[in-house]
Amino acid sequence: MGAKDMGITERREREREEIRTRILDAARELFDSEGYEHVTMRRIAEAIEYSPTTIYNHFEDKDDLVRALCEEDFSRLLQVFREEEPPADPVDWIRGLARAYARFGLELPNHYRFMFMTAHKKENHGPISPGDQSFEMLRTAVARALETGQFRRGDTNTVAQVLWSSLHGVVALLITLPRELWPVAPAASDLVDQVIENGIRGFLAVPEKRRT
Repeated sequence: MGAKDMGITERREREREEIRTRILDAARELFDSEGYEHVTMRRIAEAIEYSPTTIYNHFEDKDDLVRALCEEDFSRLLQVFREEEPPADPVDWIRGLARAYARFGLELPNHYRFMFMTAHKKENHGPISPGDQSFEMLRTAVARALETGQFRRGDTNTVAQVLWSSLHGVVALLITLPRELWPVAPAASDLVDQVIENGIRGFLAVPEKRRT
């Protein structure tokens, strides 16, 4: 294959990736605005002004498209978690993971809605999916906090689920509830940090001094 042929191949591959990205972005937006169950492959094709055949050239069906979306979004979240080296203190690690998670959700609300607030089938991604890897980082930090005695005795999975679910609650509210509808509006500027600290404080074996 000559240099010219390689150039053509690379250009076609780049164009194919650009179309694939457009499909995924459009699907995510439509799932968010119209609901997963109501969005068809034809509707996605109409949104980006391509034929349905083009969509099927990239994805076998809607489930295949959803798998790709989940892989992409959870991989992005996992990368956020991996940006910094875990601190030696597991409680600080939990705190850092929680803040990174909240930033991800607040900066990418459509991604977050699709990942955690859209009903769709859980797919088998192989040994461990990016989503499972993300939760496993929190679970590992919790396990260390339990092992070192910083957290009072408890089940690792349950503690991790409690911390995640409380954080998910505040992120979901912040991206869905209009500012003016908050009780005693608006939401406190440090609401996320207070939720994180309250969750951690509930599991500490020895109460920390109040953080400022």
